[in-house]
Amino acid sequence: MTNRIFEKILIATDGSEKNRAAVDEALRIGRGYGSTVFAVYVMDLSAFKSASADMVIRDTWAVVQKEAETALDRVRALAEGVTLETVTLDGKPAAEIVKFAQEKGIDLIVIGTRGKQGLERLLLGSVAEQVIRTAPCKVLVVK
Repeated sequence: MTNRIFEKILIATDGSEKNRAAVDEALRIGRGYGSTVFAVYVMDLSAFKSASADMVIRDTWAVVQKEAETALDRVRALAEGVTLETVTLDGKPAAEIVKFAQEKGIDLIVIGTRGKQGLERLLLGSVAEQVIRTAPCKVLVVK
């Protein structure tokens, strides 16, 4: 066991520019405490499950996978001096973030309040609010 206040930090990213402040803050804290930072992107395809054509689902899956990789690449590009692990999960964002935090013994979740907008925002709901209510650890919300 270490004396670090935040040994493991989780940053939830959606790849949007509005999420950048949360990413920057998580990496800054990670650098300051010598923490391992887990950048997590959750692919939520639940809105497309009613689609009848398999082709639509396959195409959507490919697009979302590419979006996840791009989002995590952005974090990697900013993570100099930080021990970083990137993870792509599949499911409901808030539930998957909380589950991952429990499984990995995360000390701090950093999440933005302002991510994707429009239809994407509607589909995601308020991920930050759900994480705050159910997280097993401290949550830092960055505006």
